[in-house]
Amino acid sequence: MSPRSPRAGSRSGALAVPVVALVGVVLVSLNLRTAVTSLSPLLGVIDAEIGLGTGGRGPPGMGPAARFALWGVLTPIALRRMGLEALTVLAMAAAASGQVVRALAPDPWVMGAGSLIALAGMGIGNVVAPPLVKKYFPQHVAAASMAYITGLQLGTVVPALVAVPVEEAAGWRVSIGWWAVLAIVAAVPWIVEILRTDADTDTDTAGPVAAGAAAGAAPAQRIRPWRSPVGVALALFFGTNSLCTYAFFTWLPAVAESIGMTRAEGGLALAVYSAIGLIAALVVPWAAGRFEDPYPVVVVSVLSYLAGFAGLLWAPGAAPWLWVCLLGVGPSTFPLCLTLINLRTRTQAGSAALSGFAQGVGYTAACLGPIVFGILLAGPGLGAGLAFLTAVLAVMSVVARTACRPRMLEDTLR
Repeated sequence: MSPRSPRAGSRSGALAVPVVALVGVVLVSLNLRTAVTSLSPLLGVIDAEIGLGTGGRGPPGMGPAARFALWGVLTPIALRRMGLEALTVLAMAAAASGQVVRALAPDPWVMGAGSLIALAGMGIGNVVAPPLVKKYFPQHVAAASMAYITGLQLGTVVPALVAVPVEEAAGWRVSIGWWAVLAIVAAVPWIVEILRTDADTDTDTAGPVAAGAAAGAAPAQRIRPWRSPVGVALALFFGTNSLCTYAFFTWLPAVAESIGMTRAEGGLALAVYSAIGLIAALVVPWAAGRFEDPYPVVVVSVLSYLAGFAGLLWAPGAAPWLWVCLLGVGPSTFPLCLTLINLRTRTQAGSAALSGFAQGVGYTAACLGPIVFGILLAGPGLGAGLAFLTAVLAVMSVVARTACRPRMLEDTLR
């Protein structure tokens, strides 16, 4: 893993950053999982009041991923018809309105409609966040990615932690609805950017914003990332990573109980697994920006997964919390995938196209992880499930080798 060349690691203008855009990117990232993780701990309470039923709860771990996959495909199409900032405002408006609809829902049908709207907004937000980083922080991709991914991880963990206390204090409708305020706030910086661009096109935009606009100027031709080995490799990398991650998001408590941990410890194991992602969000984007070829991050991730698998199978009671922590290191490839979307593209248009393609493939694969692993866990057992994930990790090791090489999407289109 050699240090990145001056081309990619330029530190010029390190202090001159567009503050409004930075605040906007972080606020958007905080909103990309709130509709998912604020709801899950309260499903039992909500079911008791409005009768969600099995259909209302949806297949474990599949519903949000399927909607994220859909919007991964549709968002690049929308981006060709409206501006990046305007689509970001629309995404946050959808996230806010969907969560309000859910909070007011009198029955499962309205609850489902609210979820569709909220997850549409968050699915769009997933795709637009990387090109926003590319446009406004072309010389600081790694640092901006670190801020954005850290916000994403916090927006995943915190809503789940506070859902029950807020529900006990103010009711479930407040607990799931008040996150709409955060989405409204997240739209404000992008409204400011739109108004600034409309009102002032010839003044003090010569700093990073102008550089970002130049870097993000859309090319005349449509970029098709599936025609590039870099695009295909990164999409498969995102997909294999997501498959493993969502399998454990859904089934880790059950796995923990199967090796002798209590139900409470199983829930805590999932929290630990998720929280380790916060550390990865701080370290991995820096490593990706510092080194030309960050493939060693993939090696560490895969070896951590395999060590955790071995512990679960052959010494489950010896150090169960160590096995959980090793599993938690495994998804360190997630922030790497998100950072590489910008590090392997030259333009904002390339970033947007690759973001939509990679996340469309990735979240489609994420739908399969909980289903296949759950079938194997319930049938042949834990060993079969872990063997399946080991095969997935083998594929990830191969495709990540191509994704991590310092080549650009636009240079490899066929």
